[in-house]
Amino acid sequence: MLERIYKANRMMDAACEAYNRTINIMEVCGTHTVALFRNGIRATLPRGIKLLSGPGCPVCVTDQSYIGIVLALADRPDCIIATYGDMIRVPGKGGSLETRKSTGNVRIILSSDDALQLAKDNPDKIVVFVAVGFETTAPATAVSVRQAAIENIDNFCVLSGHKLVVPAMMALLNNNSNKIDAFLCPGHVSVIIGYGAFREITEKYCLPCIVAGFEPMQIIEGLAEICRELASGTPQANSIYTAVVTEKGNALAQNAIAECFEPADGYWRGLGKIEKSTLQLKEQFSKFDAFKRFGVIEKPEADTTGCRCGEVLCGLIDPPQCPLFDQPCTPTNPIGPCMVSSEGTCAAWFKYGRKEEKNQ
Repeated sequence: MLERIYKANRMMDAACEAYNRTINIMEVCGTHTVALFRNGIRATLPRGIKLLSGPGCPVCVTDQSYIGIVLALADRPDCIIATYGDMIRVPGKGGSLETRKSTGNVRIILSSDDALQLAKDNPDKIVVFVAVGFETTAPATAVSVRQAAIENIDNFCVLSGHKLVVPAMMALLNNNSNKIDAFLCPGHVSVIIGYGAFREITEKYCLPCIVAGFEPMQIIEGLAEICRELASGTPQANSIYTAVVTEKGNALAQNAIAECFEPADGYWRGLGKIEKSTLQLKEQFSKFDAFKRFGVIEKPEADTTGCRCGEVLCGLIDPPQCPLFDQPCTPTNPIGPCMVSSEGTCAAWFKYGRKEEKNQ
């Protein structure tokens, strides 16, 4: 173990020496952000390496307009909102889903199959599944939609907030004001799409894209591999998370997504509208599309709270640079989604980052 750490540190030091400036590495995944803090890795890195947190928290990148639609549907007496727990406290105009739980129209579920079962158990209600997530959770949603079609469960529908990671990464680089030098790519998403999906980024922008797992040594060696490639001028799309991530990913899951969904333009918090970056249900499954069923559309919506989550998600600022961070925005009183989610950058900084700053 010590030998591996020593080797990793030498790679990082060599990159810092070769660049003679700060190297900006973005960890795309919220789970990586939390693991980096929790394991004290950030504090041990060379001063020449700066970690930027990216748009890897699905709850955080969900645009404010989507939250508004969810809250409006929750106010309808004919609907039941089925949602994962991490969406329940995301604030919108006029409250959150948590403030509407007392009506009985909001249910926390653990899977899309639970949402489908809710529809079977409540035939007099329209069950709206709040489908937020990246390629990791989209296959399960697709399976539930397909099952609803087979069983003709007409009171089940999906408000698809599923997003695609690579278009967001490309959008960041197209407006690279934060000067990203490399990506530490998400492990969970890469299980589905494969590390080969990041090759177009490497080829177009000449940046390393390395997939790593979530154990401390995996993260350290992922960062070291990035630095090795930067120092040698040989950027690649690759994975050191070889136990579960392959080049081509999970074909079965990809086919499930392709059967039910198609890419569409969509809105991201902080990134705005990104071409072909979200998943919408195909026409043959349109009766399960909540957007079409209720005649609602996402529109850009300004956040008037002063929250700077959008800039945090783009790696433009660290959470303490937001004037709301810590006071008044805290995990018990979240003003923005990055403080709500367990994978949120602001929540990670609040829990771990303040201790790290005191120890420096």
